[in-house]
Amino acid sequence: MSSATPHSTRPKQTSFVSYVSPTPTSPWGTYLSQVDRVVPYLGHLGKWAETLKRPKRALIVDVPIEMDDGTVQHYEGFRVQHNLSRGPGKGGVRYHPDVTLEEVMALSAWMTVKCAAVNLPYGGAKGGIRVDPKQLSMKELEKLTRRYTSEIGIIIGPQRDIPAPDVNTNGQIMAWMMDTYSMNTGATATGVVTGKPIHLGGSLGRVKATGRGVFVTGREAARRLGLKLDGATVAVQGFGNVGGSAAELFAQAGSKIVAAQDHTGTIFNAAGLDLAELMPHVKQVGGVGGFKGAEALEPEAFWDVKCDILIPAALEGVISAARAKRVTAKLVLEGANGPTVPEADDILAERGVLVVPDVICNAGGVTVSYFEWVQDFSSFFWSEDEINVRLDKIMVDALKKIWDTADRHQITLRTATFAVACERILIAREERGLYP
Repeated sequence: MSSATPHSTRPKQTSFVSYVSPTPTSPWGTYLSQVDRVVPYLGHLGKWAETLKRPKRALIVDVPIEMDDGTVQHYEGFRVQHNLSRGPGKGGVRYHPDVTLEEVMALSAWMTVKCAAVNLPYGGAKGGIRVDPKQLSMKELEKLTRRYTSEIGIIIGPQRDIPAPDVNTNGQIMAWMMDTYSMNTGATATGVVTGKPIHLGGSLGRVKATGRGVFVTGREAARRLGLKLDGATVAVQGFGNVGGSAAELFAQAGSKIVAAQDHTGTIFNAAGLDLAELMPHVKQVGGVGGFKGAEALEPEAFWDVKCDILIPAALEGVISAARAKRVTAKLVLEGANGPTVPEADDILAERGVLVVPDVICNAGGVTVSYFEWVQDFSSFFWSEDEINVRLDKIMVDALKKIWDTADRHQITLRTATFAVACERILIAREERGLYP
């Protein structure tokens, strides 16, 4: 009988991640750096750390549809399940022309960490289609959604993987996904997606849940800093469901929203933007650009705006090292996924800027998605007040545990969040064991 191959001569472990070429500032590269930083705090669980660096499953699908003009166009779609040790996959679906496999891998991994950070019984997943949905008619958008759902139907399901809205997707997209999956399985399955319209099993409070989570964690962080929200100045990048909802809640607490930026423009008003006028403008024209109650700025000038609180709530990687040196805020609340690259993280920490990381700050959305999933199974629905009370408690309790971990180890909130979450993930991995 031949002896086992010595460790030193074993071939290097490979997986499909070998086909991705991450850079330090790319989404997957950023995530890998975050995992490396947390390994020293995992104790004996560190032996399982490689699990965190390898998505469990990735599906790449061709999505052909017949356009309104009779031509056939092909779009590339993805669904990645990063880790399912703690439960079924959970994560949104985004429609964007820059969607890539690497990006979806990173987003699915952050979902794994996020769900564990707030102790939800989910693993992490994410999906996307490389498409500009603004170039499609409603009929074409429906065809795209239904075909994509049929293609990924082999790995999703109420107990397997539950999609949700993300960038450029909404309740209508989720309704089409739910209906398509249900038609293909022969029974209505409301729990296959969350973020659905209320009358199709959606939950009250879901649309503004992520923004509410940003506010709740921001309120707790401001209290720790001794920063009063009444009179505090806030700059928000991304003014959709997340940034817009967070801005409204901060304004209700007495804060002044002095700057806002999205794909339509950058606006500034030192006295505070009038949200009673701005929100209808955003709804009517699709963004903050052109708002008459503010001064228009060049996009890059947004990072020089003087403010107490900065909320990046758009896309990943926007806070580069160069921009981190210019941030004037005392507190950064990551409403977006992965908005700060690792080098920028270090610069902000050195400058004494407190960053509440995405994997706890924007976890309000997935938390209320969990509430929706539970309500769908029981066919018993809660009031919006009940939803908000439950959400606030989960977010506050989760942040307290993370802060205690940060204080104990003298580490950043991001590393502390990963430490708490990855410990939960890897305990589940270890206790389940390997099969076969």
